[in-house]
Amino acid sequence: MLKIEHLTKTFGDKVAVDELSLHIAPGEIYGFIGHNGAGKTTTLKSCVGIQNFDKGDIYISGSSIKEEPIRCKQQFAYIPDNPELYEFMTGSKYLNFVADIFGVSRPQRDEKIARYAENFNLAHELGNPIATYSRGMKQKLAVISAWMHDPALILMDEPFVGLDPKASFILKDMMREHCGQGGSIFFSTHVLEVAEKLCHKIAIIKNGRLVRSGPMQEVTGDDSLEEIFLELEA
Repeated sequence: MLKIEHLTKTFGDKVAVDELSLHIAPGEIYGFIGHNGAGKTTTLKSCVGIQNFDKGDIYISGSSIKEEPIRCKQQFAYIPDNPELYEFMTGSKYLNFVADIFGVSRPQRDEKIARYAENFNLAHELGNPIATYSRGMKQKLAVISAWMHDPALILMDEPFVGLDPKASFILKDMMREHCGQGGSIFFSTHVLEVAEKLCHKIAIIKNGRLVRSGPMQEVTGDDSLEEIFLELEA
């Protein structure tokens, strides 16, 4: 579903991502962890085509993000670490705007908006401008928008930030359901307990380089993910 091959990105003399290669298969929830500045956000931005990179390539279902960006973007959704939404729009208008972009039918979009807004306790806020939303409400809206067009791949940067416990629980269920239907998820997080319980596979990045990756049980062994992470980051 997602293939990252020898990704390298520099900012001046700083190597932000160094020869990173990862493969995320259909049906996998793949966690991406590392300290602040390790290269997680740069990697995710490169995957979705909003960050140019110096070397390597990234493929979405076999299509290169460099060579076929539109084809790739039709197949995924992306939630950045700080959702930048059109705050002059109401929540409802924003979700319909996203649905229009991806050609989602009226019955399908109406069903999704009603269901997810109710689940996230956001239904009564959809008529209000996004500028009036709290950080958590904006995050919920961004999550709903990512699920609008049934993307094969969902990429998220710290998706649980700002979410209350109930919303976090709902999002985890949505992630499991998405991958149970054959989709894939690649997300970064600092919440190691969530990653350990939720992810099929995990990748740990340090100073732009991949230091450990694979199935959760193989990476952690008899230790916790927190113990492995702290040991590798020392």
